[in-house]
Amino acid sequence: MQNHLKDELHNIISGKSQVRFGAIIQTIASYLENGQNSSPETEDAKQVRKEETKRLAEFISKNNLFINDIDFSQYVSEGAEQRVYLKDSDHVFKLNDAIYYSSWRDYFYNLLLHNFFFQDTAYELLGFTKENETLYAVVKQSYVIITQVTDLSKVKTFLTSNGFVNNRNNDYVNPDLGIILEDLHDENVLTRNNILYFIDTVFYMTEKFWIQE
Repeated sequence: MQNHLKDELHNIISGKSQVRFGAIIQTIASYLENGQNSSPETEDAKQVRKEETKRLAEFISKNNLFINDIDFSQYVSEGAEQRVYLKDSDHVFKLNDAIYYSSWRDYFYNLLLHNFFFQDTAYELLGFTKENETLYAVVKQSYVIITQVTDLSKVKTFLTSNGFVNNRNNDYVNPDLGIILEDLHDENVLTRNNILYFIDTVFYMTEKFWIQE
């Protein structure tokens, strides 16, 4: 079962299989992967990130993906990784500069994994914007109205039943898939009518993820 799931995730990451709102994310991730240096570990990480961001900005300009009409007056909240704004009564949009990731490509992989595991709160990539020379992805997500405080023991039970192990605080790992899922506190997992909604996830893939068995 886990091997089948792993193959399915590989197909989604590579763009061979579809996932909700995945097409443009897969296209950009593939573009960045094709332009990656074959030995990035031999280069300075900051320089690699700078070059990747430059290539991404070129792709954005070429494909008219810059958004210039964001209504910043609809501010809702922010965390270390992103700012949240109300888009309409049913959706929010979020600005994320991929600060939690060593590369933009890993951020896009995170979006694809989220959209696979949590389709009801899937991210739709609308485009990109710049602020003070910092590049941000702009994603849209369903707005979840909270009806009760999230019981983190229920989050743990749900994830455990799906192969994830709680390794510290609110962080989890799926040892079979080679996936890490972090920062699942009660502001990132909301509860509406006793149903859990994962609205902010931080997925990482370990070396084991890329080993096909």
